[in-house]
Amino acid sequence: MFGRVAVAVLTAIDADDVAALGAAYGLPGPLVVEGIAAGSVNSNYALEAGGTRYFLRLYEEQDRVGAAQEARLLDRLARAGVPVAAPLPRLDAQRVSTVRGKPAALFPWRGGGMRCQAAVAPDDTARVGEALARVHAAGAGEAAPPGRFGPAQLLSRLDRIEASGDGRVVPVVPRLREALGRVAVARDAGLPAGIVHGALFRDNVLWRETGEVSALLDFESACAGTFAYDLAVTVLSWCFGDDLDGRLAAAMCAGYERVRPLGERERAGLHAEAELAALRFTITRITDYAMRVSAGPRVVKDWARFLKRFEKLEALGPAGLRAMLWPAWGR
Repeated sequence: MFGRVAVAVLTAIDADDVAALGAAYGLPGPLVVEGIAAGSVNSNYALEAGGTRYFLRLYEEQDRVGAAQEARLLDRLARAGVPVAAPLPRLDAQRVSTVRGKPAALFPWRGGGMRCQAAVAPDDTARVGEALARVHAAGAGEAAPPGRFGPAQLLSRLDRIEASGDGRVVPVVPRLREALGRVAVARDAGLPAGIVHGALFRDNVLWRETGEVSALLDFESACAGTFAYDLAVTVLSWCFGDDLDGRLAAAMCAGYERVRPLGERERAGLHAEAELAALRFTITRITDYAMRVSAGPRVVKDWARFLKRFEKLEALGPAGLRAMLWPAWGR
């Protein structure tokens, strides 16, 4: 028996789609699905089957190969004790389905709450830093797809923005183009690298009431990248309200280094990685939010907030950022 379908974020599904999924996974009825207005590029649903809740994702940009790579990574991380939810197997043992011609995966529902920015404390950022380092350690040797948000891909997005003629965003393109070129030259190509999460934002971490991390979410952007870049993304995501909070940022780095100490080269290279991270999310929030028309409700994230982060990093410079992240200079 099928309950109801709410409007999806980008791709709507109907009763036949849900019934087919239920059969593929051997789910008991009644089936009830509701669209979740969250995320930037995927369609997300809460699916209830026989009183058990699941999370359903339709991949809007990732192909089936990429979705399968994510499933394998999550399975490996889960087996290594990292708090993640791996996609559930279908009756045919596959972990990726097809819905409306798009890859889809069904995940166990993970309980827990999210932290609003005002509620984030140094203990929280330290735990997130530690969890991120465990991802980097557990994913060592895992085959990683190339990143989709390097300087070349971001330049291509800037071309799209410029060609759009959208007066809200076109004026900022020359500034972003110049900054991206400068940062690409400043990066250290020899930094340690491997599997990175790519977007460990506050809405990608669930918390237990005890203050422990319940689950890390949304590994769709996981790819090959530098660990310093991934740490920089996470610092900028968790430690910036109206300004970059040095207490939160230093605690995150300390938590990270409890699992995986950073070398001198990584500390020196972190500023350029952080600038690239700030530019990446400025540009992709323009293309994925400001310029995208949705078929239903979704959260809209302001690209200007990451431009503000980039401006802060410019003002700090490499020495200023390092002094903030490691107050005991030179340790």
